[in-house]
Amino acid sequence: MQLSRSVIAALALAVLSPLAAQAQDIKPRLIRFGYGLNEQSNQGRAAKVFSEEVEKASGGKMKVRAIGAAALGPDTQMQQALIGGAQEMMVGSTATLVGIVKEMALWDTPFLVNNVKEADALLDGPVGEKVKAKLNEKGLVGLVYWENGFRNLTNNKRAVTKLEDLDGVKLRVMQNNVFLDSFKTLGANAVPLPFSELFSALETKAVDGQENPFNTILSSKFYEVQKYLTVTNHVYSPWIVLVSKKWWDGLSKDEQKVLMDAAVKSRDFERADTRAEAAKALGDLKAKGMQINELNPTEAARMRDKLTRVNAGIAANVGMDLWNETRSELEKLRARK
Repeated sequence: MQLSRSVIAALALAVLSPLAAQAQDIKPRLIRFGYGLNEQSNQGRAAKVFSEEVEKASGGKMKVRAIGAAALGPDTQMQQALIGGAQEMMVGSTATLVGIVKEMALWDTPFLVNNVKEADALLDGPVGEKVKAKLNEKGLVGLVYWENGFRNLTNNKRAVTKLEDLDGVKLRVMQNNVFLDSFKTLGANAVPLPFSELFSALETKAVDGQENPFNTILSSKFYEVQKYLTVTNHVYSPWIVLVSKKWWDGLSKDEQKVLMDAAVKSRDFERADTRAEAAKALGDLKAKGMQINELNPTEAARMRDKLTRVNAGIAANVGMDLWNETRSELEKLRARK
């Protein structure tokens, strides 16, 4: 019986495929992957997906040890550990990277995007890639952006329904000048604190309030120490999956591909998971006794106008070319509607 060429090729491929997989340049590696929230959070669930994908794609050779609850330190400490090569990977806020890469401040722009569709297109497109690439010269490699989400305001002092209600509220913000300037401009007493210290600061009334996405407010149990929640959606906040460049440069192309592919899969999972959870989280927070207020469009516009100077400062800081490219991308996205 004479076999056709296509059948012979298929048989050869079947024999060679396992050999090709074995021939991949992958060594046994233990990868410490740090993150700030707890294991039950959206961050924790996505870290688990990332770990499983890496192990599967590397035939069990590369193992990710996901370490949550800021056990390896706050974002700023982990970033320095990655730069020095003392830790392999982490996921954290882009806002805490601004001191390392000034272009990261772009993502802190108040009221920059109107919805998650715009956010995804901007982060995964040329603008997001351009900002990510700036990390390389600082000893870090950015793989993908995850979603933290639209940030909203909680406090114990009073219900915030208008701009003036922020006056004198002692508000914890991230260790980031844009957040400090923004909330000072809006009248709050902005206090920079690491996330790991936030719950106890709220509990002891060292600060009156904080701002984070619904998911984080829920998973961190801030409802136990906060009464008022205002839906402000004032900043869309991404997380970024980072690798130590020192360590990354020592990996083979195959190993880098395993990590990148797993990062993309974890990103797609994490965004869908975060959005589903956020939709449910607001109802859960209400059920747990928080008083929910919506910021009406007029008040949001007043806040936006008040922040014009802050936005001009961000534009100058990140560079006018990047700022104008971002604006142009958003205009294109909005024109497609």
